[in-house]
Amino acid sequence: MTTFQYDQGREKLNSLLSGFDEAVSEYVSGCILDALKSYEDLNDESDIIEEVVKPLLEESGEQENEIENICKALSSFYLDSKKAIGNGNSQKKNGLMKLDAPININQDSEKTSMTAKFLQGQRVDLTHVKGKAYVSQVDPKKLRKAEAKIAAKLEKRELKANYEASKLIDQDDFDQEFLMKVNPILDYTQTKGKVKDISLENFDISFGGKRILTNSQLKLNFGRRYGLIGRNGVGKSTLLRHLSRRELPVPTFISILHVEQEMTGDDTLAITSVLKADFFRENLLREEAELEARMKQYETADPSDPSVEADKNEIGERLNEIHKKLQEIESDKAESKAAEILYGLGFSASDFSKPTRSFSGGWRMRLSLARALFCKPDLLLLDEPTNMLDIPAVVWLERYMSKWPNTLLVVSHDREFLDYVATDIIHQHSERLDTYKGNFTSYWSTIDEKRKNQRREYEAQMKLRQHLQDFIDKWRYNAKRAPQAQSKLKVLEKLPVLELPEVEKSVTFTFPETENLPAPILYMDDVSFGYSKEKLILSNLNINLEASTRVAIVGPNGAGKTTMLKLLIGSLEPTGGIVHKHGRLKVAYFSQHHVDQLSVDLTSVAHMAKLYPGKSEEEYRRHLGAFGISGMLALQKIGTLSGGQKSRVAFACLAIQYPHFLVLDEPTNHLDMESIDALTEGLKKFNGGVVLVSHDERFISTVCTELWVCSDGKLQQFKGNGIKEYKDSICPPIEE
Repeated sequence: MTTFQYDQGREKLNSLLSGFDEAVSEYVSGCILDALKSYEDLNDESDIIEEVVKPLLEESGEQENEIENICKALSSFYLDSKKAIGNGNSQKKNGLMKLDAPININQDSEKTSMTAKFLQGQRVDLTHVKGKAYVSQVDPKKLRKAEAKIAAKLEKRELKANYEASKLIDQDDFDQEFLMKVNPILDYTQTKGKVKDISLENFDISFGGKRILTNSQLKLNFGRRYGLIGRNGVGKSTLLRHLSRRELPVPTFISILHVEQEMTGDDTLAITSVLKADFFRENLLREEAELEARMKQYETADPSDPSVEADKNEIGERLNEIHKKLQEIESDKAESKAAEILYGLGFSASDFSKPTRSFSGGWRMRLSLARALFCKPDLLLLDEPTNMLDIPAVVWLERYMSKWPNTLLVVSHDREFLDYVATDIIHQHSERLDTYKGNFTSYWSTIDEKRKNQRREYEAQMKLRQHLQDFIDKWRYNAKRAPQAQSKLKVLEKLPVLELPEVEKSVTFTFPETENLPAPILYMDDVSFGYSKEKLILSNLNINLEASTRVAIVGPNGAGKTTMLKLLIGSLEPTGGIVHKHGRLKVAYFSQHHVDQLSVDLTSVAHMAKLYPGKSEEEYRRHLGAFGISGMLALQKIGTLSGGQKSRVAFACLAIQYPHFLVLDEPTNHLDMESIDALTEGLKKFNGGVVLVSHDERFISTVCTELWVCSDGKLQQFKGNGIKEYKDSICPPIEE
């Protein structure tokens, strides 16, 4: 099409699609015009209207008969345009060329002549292998075009397979422009009553050239809360990203929010940033203010002017509509709802009026979560939401999300969180998704029973196969028993092929045994600490740790838990009091920022040799192997390892010190469930002492025998019955 024709086509399409949302209209117009631009062959059977446009319009939620009429009009426009292009591009037909003499394809010179003619775009006769004349029907020009088209498609598919991120990746996920592209329908009061279930079938996902899901199905029923589980590296976060960026066909009237990264800090106050996250409410309030300002201007206008009265009536009608919608979304309660969410996530009342740039990365991540919870999207996607939270905030989030009214898809390795929140579990493995009803405990019991049944069926069939095969081998050449053997052979051939149930490779963490030291090993006597004497973070600490101590320290973020650990290991000197250690005591410390302390340009073996020189490569590899970093994995650069594998390298660096005491700060972050289980078992078998900070309820209750609460500058032993009772004490369970 010429430029003039192209512009005319766009105008025609825009008029046909004028009744639809602008974003939908622009996208459909672009699809049709792009198809016409690349159109070459009138016999092309692809139907852009039926295959692409109609499903898209159906997802927009419009009436079926209206969509049918629009599609007919678009089909008529598309066919007429194709004919016009076909007539404009018609060329002289190439006739068959009569050869002067038969061609002998065995003669090089004739081969060259034939090739030259072919390359010049002429058709040639070939001698068939049986001697019959065969006229090639291939037009070399069309062949080259077809091959180029196929190559372009393959290149496009390859680019898709290596799609490292969306075209919107450089935009902030909470940027209004981004959200409007992902959620083109802004007025969510208009989507009430629509079916918001999501059903995706037969889709593939690749990332970085690696296939993550193949021919998969995903069904998310509105109002259900799904826990997405699977080993590190299977692509759980990639699946969430594809959903949030609509790289999978989610209907456009379903709003989506993905809490993926911390928000950008600026001068906006914390509570204002949460309120502004609801763009629909913000736009209504902005329009209300503009209309009221216009109405005020008309107070001094000439009342006898009919245009003034008409404008005032129009403004009044629109204001009534806005007030009705603001009332419908309970706009007057927005600030109290935002404050409730911020308070639940650990923000104090004084934090509400602080600019967002004053918060650290972890707290800005909480702000991102608060904004998403305040917006209440139809589909909320959370990726490890508990990683940045302390136990009080985790408890509040559990209680809050257990009453979430819309659809939730959350990636988490915290079993207790999934037990409390999830109504269904989706297990991602082996390039597929398996869905199970119930919470994590229900899933675990179902999958365990399923594996046992599969193993029983497999073993029973193996016995039957062996029995049949023995009979066949024994009697197949016996005249009397041969018919029976033949019958058994048919039974054997008809048996279904069963495979052993898939068993994921187990992970083990092994800490070396340590010598027993006589008491006292480690104690604090009236210790206090502060970065200035006027403002102490911790004061009057009196604790005594023995060789078999297993202590978990809990409390809100900022209360001084990490400071307490650093006082224990000696990296901070107390402002007052004494920290006493046994002369031979060796303490190994695992920081929650351990990844930043690894040499990403070195291999795991080289990194350990750099930190702890003087040992053989075999010893380094032995310690790495005790935490699952074996074979070629130990010779890969640390920068190429996953977050969980980097954590294992950090644990191996602890083990090589042969410590008497392990001091661990959030050790389960970045670990999948199997690795958390392995760490739990490794610590249970370790004969030294353990002091840890964690928000994982199951990990704490399995490893530790004592619970200390750090708050208000004090450290006190919890007198109740374990972590569960502590959680209930800070946030009572919701009554059903």
